[in-house]
Amino acid sequence: MQLQDSEIELQITDLFEEIFLKYKYDFRDYSQASMKRRIAQAIHSMDYKGIPELKAKALDDPLCFTQLLQFLTIPVSEMFRDPTYYSAFREKVIPILRTYPSIKIWIAGCSTGEEVYSFAIILKEEGLLERSIIYATDINEASLARARAGIYRLKDFQKFTSNYQRSGGKAQFSDYYTADDDAAIFNSSLRKQITFTDHSLATDSVFSEVHFISCRNVLIYFQKQLQDRAIGLFHESLCRKGFLGLGSKESIAFSSFKTGFDDLVTREKLYRKNENSNPQGEIC
Repeated sequence: MQLQDSEIELQITDLFEEIFLKYKYDFRDYSQASMKRRIAQAIHSMDYKGIPELKAKALDDPLCFTQLLQFLTIPVSEMFRDPTYYSAFREKVIPILRTYPSIKIWIAGCSTGEEVYSFAIILKEEGLLERSIIYATDINEASLARARAGIYRLKDFQKFTSNYQRSGGKAQFSDYYTADDDAAIFNSSLRKQITFTDHSLATDSVFSEVHFISCRNVLIYFQKQLQDRAIGLFHESLCRKGFLGLGSKESIAFSSFKTGFDDLVTREKLYRKNENSNPQGEIC
């Protein structure tokens, strides 16, 4: 018998409540439509009969939960994705960052690390990497492990190189990695300024004051309450007149923290924290 949508939604709600209680991963305010698709993919791939069996296995076996987590977070990334975003960062943000004696950048929801290395390359080309710290965070430990390694499929590098060139790259992209038969690893000089760590926008608090935050294509998977919480965290984390970058389909327009930011480059979703230190929002 086929379940009604309302029954499936109740099962998903129950699954996420149990996951939060046991593992402290909080998916309760993620988009129901997105999570429904991802759970269906997990059930099919892991060969379970339905959500109740998936829940029982995931709660009983941490390895099963780790496997489920790969579907719930679905790491999708690429180097210099949306090249004009990075060229806007070079043009509008870099000149201000250059005025600071040291720089802190937070890449929130860094997935497998392609975005992190993109920013490290820009900072290196602009002579700022040595005085920068890049915090790269995600809730998926498997993705963080891949990001730390800095190893990617060689067949993806044609696309990465094109993106880099279109973003305003100033060198040969091949200068930044060493290639093998079917893989490439980024140079250790890029990785040494990066700190990879676990952090949840749903449950964790601010961990450092930073000058720039990039969180792209993460908020689209959150319901409004969780979007507001994340943007509130960003506002609190940013130093005076710090910068925030979001994905092309994301915006602060409907956030209760919107008065705390000014548009910097509207088309590229780059914002700057303004002097309104008390926007009408609350981090719950």
